[in-house]
Amino acid sequence: MKNIKYYIGLFLSFAFLLTSCQEDDVSIGEIMAPTAVTISAEIVGVDTDNPYGDGSGVVVFTATADNEITYQFDFGDGKTGVAPSGITEHRFTTTGINTYTVVVNAVGTGGVKSSTAMDVEVFSSFSDVEAENLMAGELVGDSRTWYWAANIPLHVGLGPIEDDYGNGEFAYEAWWNAIQPWDEEKYCMYTNEFVFTRTSEGLTFEQTVGPAFVPGAYADELGIAGDTCYDETVATGMFGVKNVSFLPSTSKAALEGSYNDMPYRGTAFEISDGGFMGWYVGASSYDIISVTENTLHVRIIQPGFGAWYQVFTSSKPVEGEVDFESEFNDLVWSDEFDTSGAPDAANWTYDLGAGGWGNQEVQTYTNDANNVIVEDGILKIKVLKEGNTYTSARLKSQGLQSFKYGRIEAKAKLPAAQGTWPAIWMLGSNFESVGWPLCGEIDIMEQTGWDKNTSLGTFHWFESSTNANASYGETLAVSEMTSEFHLYTLEWSEEHLIILVDNVQVVKLDNSEALPFYDKNFFMILNVAMGGSLGGDIDPDFTTDSMEIDYVRVYQ
Repeated sequence: MKNIKYYIGLFLSFAFLLTSCQEDDVSIGEIMAPTAVTISAEIVGVDTDNPYGDGSGVVVFTATADNEITYQFDFGDGKTGVAPSGITEHRFTTTGINTYTVVVNAVGTGGVKSSTAMDVEVFSSFSDVEAENLMAGELVGDSRTWYWAANIPLHVGLGPIEDDYGNGEFAYEAWWNAIQPWDEEKYCMYTNEFVFTRTSEGLTFEQTVGPAFVPGAYADELGIAGDTCYDETVATGMFGVKNVSFLPSTSKAALEGSYNDMPYRGTAFEISDGGFMGWYVGASSYDIISVTENTLHVRIIQPGFGAWYQVFTSSKPVEGEVDFESEFNDLVWSDEFDTSGAPDAANWTYDLGAGGWGNQEVQTYTNDANNVIVEDGILKIKVLKEGNTYTSARLKSQGLQSFKYGRIEAKAKLPAAQGTWPAIWMLGSNFESVGWPLCGEIDIMEQTGWDKNTSLGTFHWFESSTNANASYGETLAVSEMTSEFHLYTLEWSEEHLIILVDNVQVVKLDNSEALPFYDKNFFMILNVAMGGSLGGDIDPDFTTDSMEIDYVRVYQ
């Protein structure tokens, strides 16, 4: 298609804007006003069939002048720009054919400006009414308030802008993905409120509650301390009603990438007048990864540094409460322990006997009702001291129920006595043929005999490159583990394994074909050991204690 250029010169509307009181002088010492200011516009896609462009709304402006240092543009749609070269590209986003008055200021020495203007008539056909409705509401006057999704892990993350290292890292938070709910460092920003409102002319945006969080990478550019919050004296575009423009995404992430195996929405939005959603990095354009009535997931580029990923919710989180967004929501198996007596034989069998089980424990495992029973909707695994010995139970779903990928949950209350070592864990279903650790082990929850306020999450496997056993784990402080039920969870996919307690991340492991967790089924194990490497010294006055489990559920 042929592009038609619109040229306009001094004869349209040329004006000197001088800061000197001697308005008739063009030059006062070193202060010089630009002269011969012109502006031209190239509307992308113009031809005989499309006199106002191809519907993209993109226009390339070229300004020229003598004695200029830079150019400032006011595009007539609430947006501005600076172009030292005089050439800039702008996208007009209001749908339909619209006329805009574009003003360019040529800036000379001493800040003296000379300006000219032109009208440009442009056609824009892009719209995403569904996204607008989800963000603000359908009717004029409707509004929706958004908040940081502080109650879920990974409500902020960071990744590369364009670089691709082979796994699509440019489309997700590959650099930093460890933020926890109600992160202490980010706590100052969780009061933020962002309001999108539908008007007869589109959407507006207003941040009604500050402050602004400035990450260290951008704070360095501003010459201030980073990773903390500031008011509007630093984040000057924070407050005030601003316009919102919707446009097609153009980033590599949105066009070529995916997030959790789902493509980006393909829509971006831009907030006028330097507006932003709480995270101040000198940018106002957001790719929409996904949006629902309750969740807005976006990506914003900090120029020259990286891409920030952010999650907002329209349901104001309750301080301290935590929610985890799982990708697995279809319940495929569960044991609710709602039938009194012995555990369901279709789900559970037992390891029986003594011998320490490789970790120097001192208990003997039985299937006796004194050690394992379902009562009042609860599975109880009881440890008893009988003479000089200890008895307990170890249930397993081996040969009965096994799983690959999904969300595995167990709601449990743990024993309090010194020396008890409870565990909720999994082994590879090929355990009998290849042994441990080749089969792999996933410890969703372990609690030591000496620390009853900490949960351990650990992965074990055989590292072929070093010909040695390998493990990786972390711990999480959890209050009232022995007096209250808590939710112990494994989120397991082809990409990663995440262990959580009450939806707070304990540890995350990237999955790969080199690991046994990549393509093998695993079975469940529930047990309470005594003594040994993680049980430690047993209370000499110990008589009995138990682990109680409300349910075990698997979602895929």
